[in-house]
This record gives sequence, structure tokens and C-alpha cells, in this order.
Amino acid sequence: MSNRQERLRVFYDGFCPSCVKDRRVYERLAGSTGKTVEWVDITGRDDELRSLGIEPEKALQELHVEDASGTIHRELDAYILLMSRVGLLRPLAWLIGLPVIRPALARLYHRMVSKRLEKTGRMPR
Repeated sequence: MSNRQERLRVFYDGFCPSCVKDRRVYERLAGSTGKTVEWVDITGRDDELRSLGIEPEKALQELHVEDASGTIHRELDAYILLMSRVGLLRPLAWLIGLPVIRPALARLYHRMVSKRLEKTGRMPR
């Protein structure tokens, strides 16, 4: 892997306190690598999201990351891509990608996000 990493655009829910906190933790752990990540708050960007092939309702329910080639990665693939760029998080990225862990983690992830959105009255119908 080269020293210069490709830019990523991370579409996250800026209205979600835990999402904002996770962003800050990532930036702290990533150090200078974090400078290659552009954080895009999805709030009020429905048209932009659709132009990228991201349904706004899905953007609320799953993390989306656009790589330098314009490919959109979603859900755990997005997390794996983002975490694999940071040395301390790379083992975790590998772990969540394991076939025995990934399905259970995906279910847990969706359950947690659904509860958060229902609690705040933002769950898409």
C-alpha cells in the first residue's frame, strides 16, 4: 500500500450524537490518515445522495462510503474500508469481515440503528 491514501467520502448522520462521537474517535485514531477522509453530513442532502445512487432512507440506516473511483460501499463494507486505513483499527476491520462474525454483527448493527431512529422519531417508513 502506498503512503498516499486515496480520498474517501463518508456519508454519516450528523444529527446522531453517537455518529458524531464515532467520527471524532476515528479522526483522533487516524491522525494524518484522517485528512484523506471527507465527512459529509447527510442531513438535507437527499438530492445529492440520490444523484450518487444512495437512497436517503438507507443513508439514515447504514453508513455509506464513496471511494476515489466513485464506488459506494455500504453497511459493514463501509466500516471495513474506513477502519482498514487505520493501524489500530485494521485488526477489527479484519475481524468484522469474517464470515462467522459478519452476519450476526450486521443484524446487531441494524437493530441498534433501528432503535436509535425509532427513539428519535426518524425511522423511515
